[in-house]
Amino acid sequence: MIGERLQRARKAAGLGLRALAEQSDLSHTTISKFENELQTPSSGQLLKLAKILGVRTEYFFRPQSLNIKGIEYRKKSSLPQKSLDKIQADIFDQAERWHELLNLYPQSPVQDFALPAALPEQITDAEQLEALAEQLRDAWKLGLSCIPDMIDTLESQGVMVISSLVEAAHKFDGLAATINDLPVVVVGANWTGDRQRFTLAHELGHLLLKNRLTNDLQAEEEKLCNRFAGAFLLPKPTLIEHLGQHRHQLEINELYFLKHEFGLSMQGVLFRALQCEIITQTTFQQLYKLFSLKGWRSKEPKQPYPAEQTILFKQLVYRALAEDYFTESKAAELLGLPVATFHQQRILESFEPLTH
Repeated sequence: MIGERLQRARKAAGLGLRALAEQSDLSHTTISKFENELQTPSSGQLLKLAKILGVRTEYFFRPQSLNIKGIEYRKKSSLPQKSLDKIQADIFDQAERWHELLNLYPQSPVQDFALPAALPEQITDAEQLEALAEQLRDAWKLGLSCIPDMIDTLESQGVMVISSLVEAAHKFDGLAATINDLPVVVVGANWTGDRQRFTLAHELGHLLLKNRLTNDLQAEEEKLCNRFAGAFLLPKPTLIEHLGQHRHQLEINELYFLKHEFGLSMQGVLFRALQCEIITQTTFQQLYKLFSLKGWRSKEPKQPYPAEQTILFKQLVYRALAEDYFTESKAAELLGLPVATFHQQRILESFEPLTH
């Protein structure tokens, strides 16, 4: 167990065997033996390795009982394997802490993920995704207005959302997996909010469309999930209400304002206007060409939509602490903080609201 965790922590730190060896005054052969469980590090060696790798020593002894299935990266081709290893190590570490936290509760505080029973058994046409998105919104009591927080929405329905903090997180397009039968979606912590939200809605689309697509549509699953994501974030009736049934042209500022109202990129709103037949293909192409000329396809103008944050994990740590399910030391370990730092934060977060 120590060997596997040491290797994961090393990769997460972006260090090769020789680089870690140089920093720890150990030979790379010795570290290799540690990682392959051929030799056990002493307590002093483990403390030193933990400090170099930026982990607590408890990390090496955390019970591991994760069953991870169906990992699917949606990454850019420029992402090197070393960066991918760092992202995966970060994700595994967060998932393990999630799993350990949930197991410390007498009863799980997170509901199991389940899709509404009334969803259609088969999807035969892309146009069905409009109704599917509205049907899911209705089942989850979201209405047709903006979804204020996509991370909170998915977490409340039993989807684990992990926000990766590693440097290369901006270079991959998301990850989905199942951990102990719990669906997991990974987004970059440094992404803009509209990109996070679209990725979350896209991965939700995969969960919905699984085993529902006819054979001739299965090759189009990625495109269909994009269509679902747009429809879920900005439903057709709502977009028509804002833009009108048919338009000969759209102003760029209309796309910008809708982006900040619904958390869907300006390009996403433009695609939705075409999909909902508010504008013609010719109008779409004119505006899309403008986006290309202005460089807005890679970075949209003016203020970005603010990023969302995962707070459920931290909330559940404090809830468990209040219920005496574990000690302050365990809470600090789960949050990856020194005990003294956590104790200071605990006091500040407990009493700060009373000073206003």
